[in-house]
Amino acid sequence: MFLSDKDNPSPNDIRSDKFAMTVKVHDEYNLVKDLVKEKEKKKSALMPLSEGSKLPWNDIPATLGDLSGAKSSERDRSVAAGVIDIQNHAGHSERYAAPGSNKTLITIGDQKMLVPKKAPTMPKPKWHPPWKLSRVISGHTGWVRCIDIEPGNEWFVTGSADRVIKIWDLASGQLKLSLTGHVSTVRGVKVSARQPYLFSCGEDKQVKCWDLEYNKVTRHYHGHLSAVHGIDIHPTIDLLVTCSRDSTARVWDMRTKAQIHCLSGHSNTVADVKCQSAEPQIITGSHDSTIRLWDLVAGKSLVTLTNHKKSVRSLVLHPTQYTFASASADNIKQWKFPDGNFIQNLSGHNAIVNTLSCNNDQVLVSGGDNGTMSFWDWKSGYNFQRLQVAVQPGSIDSEAGIFASAFDKSGSRLLTCEADKTIKVYKEDEAASEETHPLHWKPDILKKKRY
Repeated sequence: MFLSDKDNPSPNDIRSDKFAMTVKVHDEYNLVKDLVKEKEKKKSALMPLSEGSKLPWNDIPATLGDLSGAKSSERDRSVAAGVIDIQNHAGHSERYAAPGSNKTLITIGDQKMLVPKKAPTMPKPKWHPPWKLSRVISGHTGWVRCIDIEPGNEWFVTGSADRVIKIWDLASGQLKLSLTGHVSTVRGVKVSARQPYLFSCGEDKQVKCWDLEYNKVTRHYHGHLSAVHGIDIHPTIDLLVTCSRDSTARVWDMRTKAQIHCLSGHSNTVADVKCQSAEPQIITGSHDSTIRLWDLVAGKSLVTLTNHKKSVRSLVLHPTQYTFASASADNIKQWKFPDGNFIQNLSGHNAIVNTLSCNNDQVLVSGGDNGTMSFWDWKSGYNFQRLQVAVQPGSIDSEAGIFASAFDKSGSRLLTCEADKTIKVYKEDEAASEETHPLHWKPDILKKKRY
C-alpha cells in the first residue's frame, strides 16, 4: 500500500522536525546543554591566573584601555620585558606573563618574578657498561625457541625445534639433563618458583607439567586448538596461563588441570603472555597488533591498547616499577599500569623484534629476527649499544636470528636463544668506564610523542 510513495515521497514538515529536535534536546541534553556557554563565559572573564600560566593577548578585554593606566610607551616597554599588569574588577593590579613571552611567572613569598622558560629536553641517560659475548653453548639440533632461568640461579632450561627440553648448568654451561616428550617444536618453558615443577608448551598443542624430582611428565593441560606459543606462571596463585595460535589465552588450575578461563578477544595469534600479582594480573600481546590487560577474576578484557601498527611478539614487565614494555616490528613502547597509559616510544630497532628482557639495572634488551640486538636505558629510552650477533661457523648468515632472551637473577648475564642452534651468554665489559666508553648523547629537544 506504500509503493506509491516510494518514488514521490512527501516533503518533511520543517516545523515538526524542529519541534521533535527541541523535545530530544530537552530530554537527552538538558543537564549539559548550557555547559559550553558557561565554560566560554568563565574563560572570557578576567580572573587572576595561576602560577606559571599565561594570558593570551586576545583574552584581554578591549574595555580596559591602557594597561594599569600606563602610557602606551610604558606599556610597550613592559610587554617587551615579558610582563603585563592589568587592573582587575576590584581595582588591584594583577601581573601576567606577556603573550608570546619565553618567560614564566613564579611566586616567591609575596613577590612575583619572571624567569626564562627552559625547552623540554630528554633526561640524561644513565651510563651502562657495554655488553660483550662471553660464551657460546651448543647442544640443540634445531632452532632454540625459549628459555627460562631457575629461581636459585644455578641452572637454566631451553626448548628447541628439535622437540627436546634441555637443562644446563648456568656457571659452566654444561648439559645436565634432556627431557623428551613433545612431538613438535617447544615454544615455551617456565620453572615454578614454589614447586619442583617445570612447565612447557609447544606447537603440538600440548601443555605439560614436568616433575623435576622424577624428571617425567605428571600432568597434561588439554584445551588449546592450535600451537601454544607462550606460557607463564602466576607469582602468588597456583595458576598457569598459556597463549596460542587459536587466538586465546587460557588460565589453568595448576593442580587439578581444570581450565578456569578461556580469555578470548584477540583476532589473531596470541604471541606472548605475562602474569603479575597486582591488577591487571594477565597481559597478552597478539599478532592482531593489540595488547590486552585482563581481569583475572571475571575473565574479561579490561583495556585494549591499539597503539602498535604491527604484530606484538613480546612483552616484558619491569622488575621493580609498575610498568611494562611491548615489542613490535615498528617500535618498542613502554606503558604504565594499571590502565596501560603510554609512557614513551623506543624507535630505532628496525627489525621484527622477537624478544624483550629487562634487569634491575634499568637495561632493556631487544632481540631481532635478523640477529640484531639493541640495548636501551629504560628511563630515558636511549639506545646505548647495538650488536650484530655472529653465527656459528658452518651456519649461513640468514641463521642469525634471536628468538628468546633472559637475564639471570643477578642481572649480570644475558642469555639469548638463536637460530644457529646455540645459546649465547653475554656479560658486561668489566674494563669499561665512562672515560673509555663515553655516552654519545646530546640533549635533543623533545619531539611530539609518536603513538
